[in-house]
Amino acid sequence: MITTYHRPQTLDEALALLSRPNTQPLGGGTLLSHHKSDPIEAVDLQSLGLDSITRKGNDLELGATLTLQALFESEDCPAALKTAIKFEAPINIRNTATVAGTLVAADGRSTFGTALLSLDAKITVMSNQSSVNSEQSSVIGVGEYLLTHPKGLITSISIPLNAKFAFEYVSKTPADKPLICAALTQWNSGRTRLVLGGYGKSPLLAMDGTEADGLDTAARNAYHEATDEWASADYRMDVGATLAKRCLSTF
Repeated sequence: MITTYHRPQTLDEALALLSRPNTQPLGGGTLLSHHKSDPIEAVDLQSLGLDSITRKGNDLELGATLTLQALFESEDCPAALKTAIKFEAPINIRNTATVAGTLVAADGRSTFGTALLSLDAKITVMSNQSSVNSEQSSVIGVGEYLLTHPKGLITSISIPLNAKFAFEYVSKTPADKPLICAALTQWNSGRTRLVLGGYGKSPLLAMDGTEADGLDTAARNAYHEATDEWASADYRMDVGATLAKRCLSTF
């Protein structure tokens, strides 16, 4: 339950507010609108100019409050990433949900989280160190973020544009989130990173190697215990291996 609303005009002010107990950032509101437990203070981020999308060399930098739909409509957004975004949420939600908020809420069925983990996206997190009256900024990989959810405010997410990226999926209907999905990124160096989604608390990193050999085996190994109410592990193992090879064939 939101008891107090703040709308800071600067990042410094926002970080100071978020260093206090029981405060939460408010971006698109799709997360906090479902928050019904302990009383919290909402810190609205919309005046901070964190909704930009900018090419910086070989990277695409996404401001934390950029909406999924704005990223989807950007000409700089890779086509396969647009497919993943489309499955993340319907358009009415994409128009309000932010890239940072979507990542914070990501579970194993998040197609956006699956794609960002494959792309080895980098996240800038800032926090206010009230004890020393200073700010601290750190850049971490999306894998580390999903594993640890460190304290602080995500201010930007950076994805590479100098890598090949593919996304394949299987779902019950064209409107459903995939039961199984595979996101594959390959850099010019040969580095190949396979992530599988559709199951569990977090997307599964199946491979991050110097080449693509053993891609289907990596997919099978990652899904070997992936049984839930939607599909069996055996089914996911077979289909996941097929999707991984299909991703590779698009390069």
